[in-house]
This record gives sequence, structure tokens and C-alpha cells, in this order.
Amino acid sequence: MKTYRLSPSGRRSAIALLIGALLIWVFALWTLRISLATSSDPSASFIHALRENLDRGLTIGQIIPALLMVVLLVATPLTAWGILEELGAQYTLTDAGLHFASFGIALTCPWSSVVGIRRLDDNADEPFDEVALSDDPSTQIRNPLVRWLHRQACGARRLIIYSGLADRDDLLHEIRTRAGLNDAQPAG
Repeated sequence: MKTYRLSPSGRRSAIALLIGALLIWVFALWTLRISLATSSDPSASFIHALRENLDRGLTIGQIIPALLMVVLLVATPLTAWGILEELGAQYTLTDAGLHFASFGIALTCPWSSVVGIRRLDDNADEPFDEVALSDDPSTQIRNPLVRWLHRQACGARRLIIYSGLADRDDLLHEIRTRAGLNDAQPAG
């Protein structure tokens, strides 16, 4: 049984994206602090400066950047999880079905549940594909937080075949063959 993983260049790209996401998160945290907790006293604590600003009333110039930074503080960890899931992605073809494993995730998608494969963003330099499934394999994930994060990254009835995968075209051909799909058949 062959296991398909990210190629070295795919791993480097994912690591660079992960570092970028972490830098964006730190930037958002820093900018939020500056937006909400500016004080005339440079030695004042964050809490003291925030209380001082709330007592005075926040200006629109503080509220809008703060809201944008809160959105980044929430969205960036979700993006980082998606990148981590891609970084750890391993696909193995078994007689029972397509086995996908990553950090805290182990899913087996029976061949009978594979209904199609669709290329996403065909015009991109590195397009990726999704395997459409008739059922939701994320129910196999016991941890509810990891299950929720996986659904946010991939969706409920699909599995992403990442673009940086080594021998990706061979994997896609094998999935189509074992699932009984025509090579030209798109997902519904």
C-alpha cells in the first residue's frame, strides 16, 4: 500500500503559509492592543489603558480597526488549522476505501461513498481537487473540536486532495479507478 504525502516543495509552501498566518495573528493582536488601549501614561498596563479609553468612549478611529483585528484574530487560527491539516495530510488506498490521516484525524471513505472528483480553481497555478462523498466521513472523528475544525477546512461531504501532493495525478487516477468513476466524470 502506497501512502501519498505532500512533496518537499508542498511542505515548504505549507510551512511558509503557516508562518505567514502566525505573523498575521500576532500583527492583529498587536494592532488590537494599540487600537483599544492607548494611554497617556506609557507605563500603564493594558487593562488600565483599556478602562481609561472605555470611560472616555471609543472613537470610530478605534472601533473600526479593533473590529477588523478581532475578525483576523478569529479567522487566522481557522486558516492555520487548514494549513496544518494540509501539512500532515496522508492518503492511503486500501481495499476498504480511501484512508485520510492528518493531525488528530483518521478517516476511511468507502469506495461506494465516492461519487465524483472535481477540480477546483482550474486556472490557478496549483489547482486542488475535491472528492465528493455521499456521506460525511467526519463523523469518524471522536474529538468534537477536531471534527468541527475539519468540517470548516474541508466541508461535510468532501475530502480535499491538496495541490502539493507528491504523485497527485496517480492518486486521483487510482481513486477514480477504484471508485468506478470515469476519468472525465465531474462531481455532482
